[in-house]
Amino acid sequence: QLQASGGGLVQAGGSLRLSCAASGRTSSRHTVGWFRQAPGKEREFVAAIDWGGGGTTYADSVKGRLTISRVSAKNTVYLQMNSLKPEDTALYYCAASRSVAATPIRGASYDYWGQGTQVTVSS
Repeated sequence: QLQASGGGLVQAGGSLRLSCAASGRTSSRHTVGWFRQAPGKEREFVAAIDWGGGGTTYADSVKGRLTISRVSAKNTVYLQMNSLKPEDTALYYCAASRSVAATPIRGASYDYWGQGTQVTVSS
């Protein structure tokens, strides 16, 4: 089970940190990703991390502004969001795969999804 939290309302240029906490038994070899969906738009990939090796993947639109990380002891993945823009406004979901995802940018690579946390960036 995945629990996403940390969303909120922030001004453009501000920062937020999202958390994705996993409960239950987890594998050391899996991928955790963040996706987002804005009203009237399709869900899009944001970032992903290989839990075991720590390798990361980012969407071009967030490179240099968002950072994904994990803390194994807490079974939690974080998404540090800096220099936020109004176009970052969306419902953010975290997702986890049962094994290392070959294509982490695809939603179909993930088996478990959290409930979403709203991020709103005002101009």
